[in-house]
Amino acid sequence: MALEGLERLKKFAERALEVERCELCARALPDDHDHLLEPVGRALSCVCGPCVVLFGGSGPRKRVPRRVRRLTDLRISDAQWDALRLPIDLAYFVRSSVRNAPVAYYPSPAGATESLLSLEAWRAISHEQPILDRMEPDVEALLVNRVGVGRGVAAAEYFLAPIDQCYRLVGLIRSHWSGLSGGTQVWSTITAFFDGLRARA
Repeated sequence: MALEGLERLKKFAERALEVERCELCARALPDDHDHLLEPVGRALSCVCGPCVVLFGGSGPRKRVPRRVRRLTDLRISDAQWDALRLPIDLAYFVRSSVRNAPVAYYPSPAGATESLLSLEAWRAISHEQPILDRMEPDVEALLVNRVGVGRGVAAAEYFLAPIDQCYRLVGLIRSHWSGLSGGTQVWSTITAFFDGLRARA
């Protein structure tokens, strides 16, 4: 009986260790929780409701919004996209308060990779799409999915998404990528991610 009780206690302790905790106060977090971003290092912190209110509006951290918007009226032509000089058809764009300029990233097996963004090409797009100049710096991104365009199977999709969703996409690709082309699992994961984002928008 004593051994059985110890085994139950051990399992309870293991479950307790699996609980995600607020990085500021150590309170247990639900699966759907808030995030704060430190713009200089682009570090994301998982936080509870009280901490996001206390620390999200001042100091070095910024509160990451939760709203996702699908921009059905936004258009970027093939020529405009090519002018951005991105190596793949999946990327996100952020207005960096640190650099005082837009920055482009694309997911890769190694994580988020910064692309040298043509400012002239970006200005041409944002001039036609004023909503891009109203993105909240650092914490909101234009997330572009043109993967289906090159294959002729789907139109381009554009979202205004919280930066944590962009980080999540990068993490999914990094953890599911295999071989040179990524493998079937990573492409199924990308499809499921955008299905979820579309439903949330």
